[in-house]
Amino acid sequence: MDELFKNLGSWLVSGEQWTGPDGIGHRLAEHLQYSLIATLIAAAIALPVGLLIGHTGRGAFLAINLASFGRALPTVGLVVLVFLAGGLSMTPVYVALVALAVPSIVTNTYAGMTAVDPEVKDAARGQGMRGRQVLTRVEIPLALPLIMTGLRLALIQVVATATIAAYVSFGGLGRYVFDGLAQRDLVQVLGGAVLVAAVAVVLDLALSALQRVLFRHRTA
Repeated sequence: MDELFKNLGSWLVSGEQWTGPDGIGHRLAEHLQYSLIATLIAAAIALPVGLLIGHTGRGAFLAINLASFGRALPTVGLVVLVFLAGGLSMTPVYVALVALAVPSIVTNTYAGMTAVDPEVKDAARGQGMRGRQVLTRVEIPLALPLIMTGLRLALIQVVATATIAAYVSFGGLGRYVFDGLAQRDLVQVLGGAVLVAAVAVVLDLALSALQRVLFRHRTA
């Protein structure tokens, strides 16, 4: 075991391992690209849905249950299904990652909207604000901390799962896991897993710190 961790440490800090098209730097950039694109697509879908049902109170049951259904979908199974239907491309990966990210964004956006004090909304209407003004000037600003929490959770889930890109022969840090398994190279498998976990943890800590800074006045 000591020898395994020693080899793992050597693998992670090797200069050769960080350069070239198969190096950690390049694979990390690919992994972050997949994760950010998928999260942005998910946000473009889920934020309007969460804001709409939170503002109007309509369709909440259907939207939340559909989001829960998306969370329950087996990610690899969805990749395979879309791959068989659409062929070899990044589309199956993005479909699966977006389906994974949408539930967190929808549910947190809806929760943030419903947590806004009804008296505050009534006061805004009493001042002459219309529905859209109440939404953009009152509800969204007050719900923003929970909305950002949903985006953060979605991004971390996507980062941790974006290894599936390697399952259909694309890049990212999952390349080390799948190639290592194929080559029976335990050091490479562990190296890939450690890198994915480290990226997820670092992003989570960074986004949590950013969120605390942005909303420190809410708890002051």
